[in-house]
Amino acid sequence: MNYDIRYLTSYRYAAPVTDNLNALRVRPATTSNQRCDEFHVRLDPEARTTRHADYFGTEVVEFGVARPHDHLTIDVRARVVTNDPPEPPEAPWEHLEGDTYAEAAGEFLLAGDDEPTDDALADLLAIARARTPLATVRWLDELIPDRFAYRPGVTYVGSTIDDLLRAGAGVCQDFVHLALVLLRRNGIAARYVSGYLFSAPEDGGTDSVEVQTHAWLEALLPGTGGRGEPIWVGADPTNRRLAGETHVKIGHGRRYADVPPIKGVYRGDAGAELEASVQMTRLDPAASARA
Repeated sequence: MNYDIRYLTSYRYAAPVTDNLNALRVRPATTSNQRCDEFHVRLDPEARTTRHADYFGTEVVEFGVARPHDHLTIDVRARVVTNDPPEPPEAPWEHLEGDTYAEAAGEFLLAGDDEPTDDALADLLAIARARTPLATVRWLDELIPDRFAYRPGVTYVGSTIDDLLRAGAGVCQDFVHLALVLLRRNGIAARYVSGYLFSAPEDGGTDSVEVQTHAWLEALLPGTGGRGEPIWVGADPTNRRLAGETHVKIGHGRRYADVPPIKGVYRGDAGAELEASVQMTRLDPAASARA
């Protein structure tokens, strides 16, 4: 699929602020199934940008506005080509063992500092494991949205898995954080993915839709044929399916805090009003999904 993406963010400050420093993680990645052909960032007030890859390989665009200003507009535009990934490998659990898998998994097998205890997750852990690692990923794509309602406004970006368990509802970020824990505790390396999802209405709708930034995960599945190389496979528990050509990846990390779209600070006591929107336009036919 071919997509034109516009990510527009505007801040209005109650009084002038200074030394406004920001880091953007909004550029679509280039992977084996995705290519970013164009990418531009326009700023108002104008500022010089620098770029680098972070620890996990995501491109970071940094800039600062030193002089006093009462607004900041970040206008991001990208052109991306995506393809459906190949069929994931259906290898047995035994293929998780060995140095090849452990080396590829790295820190994506490690537990986080604020994860729930096994007791808090006991009922989910008891049924989270399926016949194979791939079957487990597919099963969690169904289990999590069956157990928890998709309900914006119940949680926020700083919410924990315990918050999701108490509320019984959350959004894509919460679903992914829970899935990561369940996968890792079953020995499957998993990472958080930030990106965009083209979510056309079920009836076909329009070729241009307003969406939000989206979250899904990638699980490291063992290869087939004994010593086959492990493969990262995307899965979207919010939409009950594996990730495909309607998913546009920005980057990945161990959790949301590793890949926030925008992170910044400024000097001043004024509060800020935020408006943000993502417009995705498909340049050829695409499937439907929910963001």
